[in-house]
Amino acid sequence: MVNKLAKQISRPKMVVIGGGTGLPVILQNLKKRDVDITAIVTVADDGGSSGILRNYINVLPPGDIRNVLVSLSNLPQIDLDIFQYRFKSTDKFLSGHAIGNLIITALSEMEDGFFDAVQMLTRMMKVDGHVYPVCDESLVLHAEFTDGTTLTGESEITKADKMIKRVWVESANGDKKPEAVPAVIDAIMNADQIVLGPGSLYTSILPNLMVSNVGKAVIDTPAEVVYICNIMTQRGETTNFTDADHVRVLDCQLGNQFVDTVLVNNQPVPSEYIDRQRWSDESEPVIPDYRGLKALGCRVISSDFLELRDHGAFHNGELVTNELIRLLGQPKFN
Repeated sequence: MVNKLAKQISRPKMVVIGGGTGLPVILQNLKKRDVDITAIVTVADDGGSSGILRNYINVLPPGDIRNVLVSLSNLPQIDLDIFQYRFKSTDKFLSGHAIGNLIITALSEMEDGFFDAVQMLTRMMKVDGHVYPVCDESLVLHAEFTDGTTLTGESEITKADKMIKRVWVESANGDKKPEAVPAVIDAIMNADQIVLGPGSLYTSILPNLMVSNVGKAVIDTPAEVVYICNIMTQRGETTNFTDADHVRVLDCQLGNQFVDTVLVNNQPVPSEYIDRQRWSDESEPVIPDYRGLKALGCRVISSDFLELRDHGAFHNGELVTNELIRLLGQPKFN
């Protein structure tokens, strides 16, 4: 019993911050390693099933949380398949809703709060780690574009297909400044490593960091802050971006050079392999700018992190995880 407790205490603490489809890829592989994982997940999503539930039932968007829970769960696969099952469009009443989203919504009402509902689900789903919504209230994402116009809502911002100047978040009810619960801040301050991404820069990563006490904690933490740079630029967010541009935006939004290490893919992406119709939000491979990253005070780790599947370009979760684990044994870069 004492040895087991000692092992738990000595496990490196990794905090992964983001949302969207990229986060579960890393978490699935980290789950296989001897690390203490905390996932901090955005609650600014307003599209699909999450958006409908958010608008009609006034619940926090459950989709990103659902996918993270599944990625860290130790339940049998059949249980996870049921949790992830999405009703067909012919089921008009439940069309497009995932069963897991409905369960999270129900538990939010039962527990009188989204954060507590997610904690109950982590126990029910035998999650080895922690899953924290960045706030216990819905966030609304706002963007100002370089042409001076503004838009509200994650899905609307992406569809605008304009150059974004800055983003910020507000509480959905608009009457107070959004803040993360203490458990989120404690996890960041006590971490051995903070991982940002992979994910959409403006709509998956920054909505978390724009919560004021989260951004401050990421700046102040003694942990190494690692940014996993996207392999492809994203239409409506990062068209023509270099890897240094991604970090420059992060630094500018938080008003501080806080990214210590950047993982960048150096494996060429064959253009003829990408299905542009299926992956319509992808543009071109992110342009490398080693000097730009060094000027921003970053350690650069350039390696083959590419996985080609389903005629799209993705991060290879195992290769990325191998690098993150290797970095845990090294001193902080800055």
